[in-house]
Amino acid sequence: MKIALASPPFPASLADGLLWLEKLVKDAAVENAAIICFPESYLPGYPGMGYQPEDRTPETLQHALEKVCDIAASNNIAIIIPMDWYEDGKLLNLAFVISEEGKILGSQTKNQLDPTEDNLWVAGTERKVFEVKGVKFGITICHEGFRYPESVRWAAQQDAKIVFFPHFVGSNTAGVELKEWCARENPYYEKAVMLRAMENTIYVGSSNYSSRYPESASTLVGPDGSCIVHGAYGQAGVVVAEIDPARATGLLAKRFKQALYY
Repeated sequence: MKIALASPPFPASLADGLLWLEKLVKDAAVENAAIICFPESYLPGYPGMGYQPEDRTPETLQHALEKVCDIAASNNIAIIIPMDWYEDGKLLNLAFVISEEGKILGSQTKNQLDPTEDNLWVAGTERKVFEVKGVKFGITICHEGFRYPESVRWAAQQDAKIVFFPHFVGSNTAGVELKEWCARENPYYEKAVMLRAMENTIYVGSSNYSSRYPESASTLVGPDGSCIVHGAYGQAGVVVAEIDPARATGLLAKRFKQALYY
C-alpha cells in the first residue's frame, strides 16, 4: 500500500489551506497513494497565527470538512485531515479520517496537550484504530507522540501497521536551517519518530509544515527504524512510499509487560 505525507506551507487562510490541500491530494493520487496525512491543526490553521475569526466558527469548519470529503471522493484517496473542532462547546485538536469514498470514518483527538496548549484546546480522552484498504493504523498528534510513547504503543498493540504523526514544529520567522535528516545537531523530533517505529516494530509516518525553518521533515520510518523517505526541508510537496504491512509485526509492542507498570 502506498502512503503519502504532505508538507504544505502555513495556510494564509482557511480557503488557502483548502487550495493547498486539494493540490497536494491530487499530487498524491497521481502516484497512486491510498492515503495522505496532513500536519497538525492544518484547518483552519494553527491558532495564534493571525487568522480571521470567521475562519474558525463551527459552521465554517463544518463546511471545510465537507469540502475535504468531496476532494477525497473526487480523487479516490483517503485523507487524514487534522483540524480544530468544536464539540459540546469545547475546542478540540483532532484529526478526521476520511475514506476514499468521501465518508468520515472517525477522528482521533489530541489527548496529551503541551503545557503551552492548555489555553488553546481541551484534551481528548479516547484512542482509536482505523482501517483503509485492509490496513489498520493509528494517529498520534505532535506532543503526545514525541513525549508520550504509550500513544503509539497502544495502536501497535491493537495491530496497527502504521501510526501517522501529524505535527507542527518550526517557524517562518526564526530558527536554524536543517541540512541533513536526523543529524546529531538537529532537534530531537526526527529521532523520536525513528524510536517510535523501532520500539514498536511498525511503520511511523510523520507530517510537518514546510515552514522557513522546519524542525523536522515529513518522514516515513520502517519497523526497523530505517528512514524510507523524507521530504526536503522548507519545500512544499508530498512524499510517497510503499509500505509492506507484513513487516509491521508489532512484535516489541506486543511483548510489553504492561501489568508491571499499570
